[in-house]
Amino acid sequence: MYTSLLDKKAGDVNGGTRRRANRGNASGALREPVGPPPLVPPGFIVIQVATGRLLATADRQSVYSWDRDAPNKSSCFDRCADEWTPVTAPEFAEAQGEWGVIQRSPGVRQWTFRGKPLYTYALSPEGRNASLQGSDVPGWHNVYTQATPFPSRDFTLQDAPSGQVLADRNGKTVYAYNCNDDAWDQQSCNHPDLTQAYRLAICGAGSQEKCMQMFPYVLASRDAKSDNAAWHVMTIDPKTGRRASAEQANALRVWAWRDRPVYTFYLDKEPGDINGDSWGEFQGQRNGFKAIWFRDDYFNNAS
Repeated sequence: MYTSLLDKKAGDVNGGTRRRANRGNASGALREPVGPPPLVPPGFIVIQVATGRLLATADRQSVYSWDRDAPNKSSCFDRCADEWTPVTAPEFAEAQGEWGVIQRSPGVRQWTFRGKPLYTYALSPEGRNASLQGSDVPGWHNVYTQATPFPSRDFTLQDAPSGQVLADRNGKTVYAYNCNDDAWDQQSCNHPDLTQAYRLAICGAGSQEKCMQMFPYVLASRDAKSDNAAWHVMTIDPKTGRRASAEQANALRVWAWRDRPVYTFYLDKEPGDINGDSWGEFQGQRNGFKAIWFRDDYFNNAS
């Protein structure tokens, strides 16, 4: 077990890293925050995806709720139930915490979560694990134990070729910078308190000025603030790319995700453009830039 010097207050997970299994070791060492397993009944799992901690059945079918259901009461029968399969509960299942059981019909019991009856989507394409496609149907929603927080009104969501990306208020795609040192322990090197040599090499041939032209910071307005722990505003020294002191006159107020600045890309012209995605080494996963996806239909699941 370890703690991270990047964590400053209780609940921070700034030292954690994750990678997709299909990229092998290309994106560096895997460091996961240690915590208790999710409290879910047998037959359910929680899958980490871009939009949050997604609830699914044990065979990785996404679970959905419906706006027309009343609290702890299903309204989905007949034709509706042909497309939306109720997630049935065994006879011995009991309500616990946020989980409940309702009686659909004599002898048929259905799971609820936070008062919402649960279903799977019968029309999901085969093999689409952790699919988000059912939420495209009006009134139906994927169910999350914890949803990914949205930064603030300074940001928007834009449709991209394979999902939805986070964008600034002008619709330009927002990117995160990834970096793992080439040393044997593959320490993170994407934090503004650490060396900027890797980032400057990949986007500016060693020049902070050129990097700011290619991947400019997402600037925060003077009154910008976040209502969640994942996003906040930090000050950056524009000459070095490192964190600025509180008194520094020329410091930039920029948005940060998990205590790392975020960026746009100079070649993105239209909302949904992702020309900077995978810019760098190993498709941007070892040293480079990746778009921040809020819905990633290409991979459709997480490692």
